[in-house]
Amino acid sequence: MPLLTTRTLASGVAAALGVPGPLPAAAQQAQASSELAAAQRAASPAPFKQEELEQLVAPIALYPDALLAQVLMASTYPIEVVQASRWAKSNPKLSGQALENAMQNEPWDPSVKSLTAVPQVLEMMETKLDWTHKLGDAFLGQQAEVMKAVQRLRAKAKDAGHLQSGKEQTVTTTQEGGETVIVIEPANAEVIYVPTYDPAYVYGPWPYPAYPPYYWYPPGYYYPGGAFLAGIIIGSWLWGGCNWGGGGVHVEHHRYNNFNRTNISDGNWRHNVEHRKGVAYRDQATASRFDRDFSRNAEARQQFRGRAEQGRVEMQRGDFAGRVDGAGVGNRGAFDGVGNSAATRDISNRGNASRESMGRMGGFSGGGRAGGGGRGGGGRR
Repeated sequence: MPLLTTRTLASGVAAALGVPGPLPAAAQQAQASSELAAAQRAASPAPFKQEELEQLVAPIALYPDALLAQVLMASTYPIEVVQASRWAKSNPKLSGQALENAMQNEPWDPSVKSLTAVPQVLEMMETKLDWTHKLGDAFLGQQAEVMKAVQRLRAKAKDAGHLQSGKEQTVTTTQEGGETVIVIEPANAEVIYVPTYDPAYVYGPWPYPAYPPYYWYPPGYYYPGGAFLAGIIIGSWLWGGCNWGGGGVHVEHHRYNNFNRTNISDGNWRHNVEHRKGVAYRDQATASRFDRDFSRNAEARQQFRGRAEQGRVEMQRGDFAGRVDGAGVGNRGAFDGVGNSAATRDISNRGNASRESMGRMGGFSGGGRAGGGGRGGGGRR
């Protein structure tokens, strides 16, 4: 009778009890790989829905195309956005050529540098860091869908009578890629005006109660039907553009070269992972495109989100004092009202009150004008 080893006996007992025995090494490796893939799929969120995308682009969909493109590109670098915004606040007197010269010494992505010419926009992106992060994620992962969401909102604003040509901007309709698109350009090619408006008003009745539009107003400004900040001389600052037919953005390389003092000839925009500063990507597909380990960075991403949420809660309590994390980023939380039923009702109430008191306003030309607060004529007013 053959000698029974402990392993043989254990295997026999396991088989008799219906318990599977140890798997071969190859099978164990395959099982581990399968479990890892399942975990990654579970951790990787679903794509943003249409209503989520419209919620995200609501505060910027009516920006002139060039400014819109710069914001979308810069949103993919949230840490550098915060750094640039704080730099701009510390150097409020720099403008024009002096500001452009100063940007040559900063290590940020060119799309982030360009927004120092419009510090109010940078302030919005810093103050609403959670929104900036989500917008960048959506743009990296669903670029064409983001551009379509912008067009849907522009059409709604136009139909509601709140998007028209005026002395600040020219609104035209054209065909690109077999589709009708709405293009917004400066009325004066050398000066750009940043619109500020209430998304709950300008787009008409908001169709997604569960996804109220993000919003932001510069301090001291509130024009539900729309107004503009002081005009800004464009120069070479805004070198981006919207490729509506291709579902993305492009680079006006002549302006880009003048601003960045380079000599590129390629008009394609490419996300630069080095300027991401270690902020994790939202999903496996996006991480893989940029050769990043999604599973390893998932925890880092949740920590980033957690700090932003903590900042939002602290702001609601009134005791937020500009906390700074290890990367030098103070996380100020999400947009007011999002995911908050009371604030959502406030958005709706303000929109209704605006309609009752102001009626239908024509584009941004019918509202009051913002008195200062921007870089007009190359300088701060």
